[in-house]
Amino acid sequence: MLTTRFAGGAPNWLDIGTPDLDGAVDFYRALFGWRFRSAGPEAGGYGFFELDGDTVAAGTRTAPERGQSSWTVYFHSPDADATAEAAVRAHGSVLTPPADMPDRGRTALLGDRSGVPFGVRQPGEVKGLDLFEAPGALCWLELYTADIAAAAGFFHTVLGWETSSIAFPDGVYTCVNPAGAGEDALFGGLVTLTDDPVEAGSPAYWLPYFEVTDPDATAARARELGGTVRSEPVDLPDVGRTARLADPYGARFAVLRSARPAA
Repeated sequence: MLTTRFAGGAPNWLDIGTPDLDGAVDFYRALFGWRFRSAGPEAGGYGFFELDGDTVAAGTRTAPERGQSSWTVYFHSPDADATAEAAVRAHGSVLTPPADMPDRGRTALLGDRSGVPFGVRQPGEVKGLDLFEAPGALCWLELYTADIAAAAGFFHTVLGWETSSIAFPDGVYTCVNPAGAGEDALFGGLVTLTDDPVEAGSPAYWLPYFEVTDPDATAARARELGGTVRSEPVDLPDVGRTARLADPYGARFAVLRSARPAA
């Protein structure tokens, strides 16, 4: 599960880059109830999405030539510089070198072996997001990749991740957790692109999941707001009900009503 204890290698931040920040703010406010708070004029338009005062994500405006909107996930690192060096040694890349951000610690944007961007964040005064696994907050992550073994090896080397497998009727799902934290700390999975017709032809990418109380209503509302329902709501045994969506500017995400064990 995702928590604010932020073990090494666990997700601790999430932001969206979009050519229309005002439009994205309106979309996610109407969909999840998020409010946007600017980080100030010195932050270049960067700001925080909040839910009842808790930071659940962040966002910034990007140049139109950078393409469609997308989400970037960041993982906890005690030393962003060392993690960037480890990524290069593991045949990844440094897309944006480590730099200090006001109150937000030291961050870097890296690429895995297939070039998929991800961030690392060495916390500063602000340790990370304030809320996980509540309605409107991040609850799961998936990396869609052409090579699960290569991705697992890369992130084990760079962030210390451990993997485990869950058997489903139609195959095996690969889960990931921080080093030494065990399966109670699972926060995401690795999925082969070729196994999913919805992702056919797509480059590898990270897909964030947000908890919702009603995936069907959320999918319908996303469509009303100009977004796209990429995969209609479906029940997954022992997981919950989920749908894959995209905002009006192309940023892909999913929603999930998690299956909860009986009290």
